[in-house]
Amino acid sequence: MDSKIVLSKPLTLEGESGSDEHCEAPNILQRILSLFKNIRQGSDLSCFKLPPVFNMPKSQLQCYAESIYCTASDLLSNLNSGKTPLDRLILVVAWTISTTRPLRFGVAPYNPTLGETHHVSKGNLNLLLEQVSHHPPVSALYGTDHQENIDMTWCHSPVSKFNGTSIETKVHGKRQLKLHNHGETYEMNSPNLVIRILPIPGTEWVGNLTIRCPETGLVAELNYMSQSFFGFGAGRRQIKGKIYDSLSHKILHKIEGHWDRTVKVKNASNAEERVIYDAREVISGLKAPIVKEPESVWATETALIWGELS
Repeated sequence: MDSKIVLSKPLTLEGESGSDEHCEAPNILQRILSLFKNIRQGSDLSCFKLPPVFNMPKSQLQCYAESIYCTASDLLSNLNSGKTPLDRLILVVAWTISTTRPLRFGVAPYNPTLGETHHVSKGNLNLLLEQVSHHPPVSALYGTDHQENIDMTWCHSPVSKFNGTSIETKVHGKRQLKLHNHGETYEMNSPNLVIRILPIPGTEWVGNLTIRCPETGLVAELNYMSQSFFGFGAGRRQIKGKIYDSLSHKILHKIEGHWDRTVKVKNASNAEERVIYDAREVISGLKAPIVKEPESVWATETALIWGELS
């Protein structure tokens, strides 16, 4: 059974040594021709059968989980260190940005089977994911950091459509993060994924992401900006946003940067600026999870279900 358990290296920043290992796609022309041959403009892709050559050796469940447990620095456990509600919201913003990971054009993870699970422990963090619906696809996540008294729940339901020159995946569902030591709940959504086919192939996260804390009334709004049609300009992976008090509508901080580089906040009252997130520090040099007890792996575990195919 041990030889069938496969956990591939997590997605990381481009340009790193070995970052594209096991994630190489066939040539661009073949990819484009294959996509145009099988789908039409406006098509719902929820039942589209992706040829095996386009799969990376990784389930979508593992991709979701890796965005939380595969980090070089622990932003999650640090959330409680904020002395004020505003400080903690800024830390939550940085942690949320860290869950945005670069994807490779032309390859996609496996569509999880119904009842498939992925369970990982790292330090004080425990994560459990399950595919709770197949059509439509719905993935559920529950995680806890028992030492910091933090827990989170996610529910994701991606819906993909072909738009002629691109494929857009809208990620429906909510993410909820609770800091029990402070009695605070942070509710947030997810940006959408766009796979651009023409004129220049590529992938990007786009759309608005809102983080709201009902107990404090503080809100952060992030805009994952789209590139120009031809893929040029400074908009590549750019984020702009603001943090404000929903009761007074007063803007407290402005947010700007690139989610694959650095993101800064600027105090609206005194113009002080500081870096709150550095992608190189957080999602560089990541390694694949290790299976310590193969005999204890559940039969539903993603690494076992897809082991032979991977």
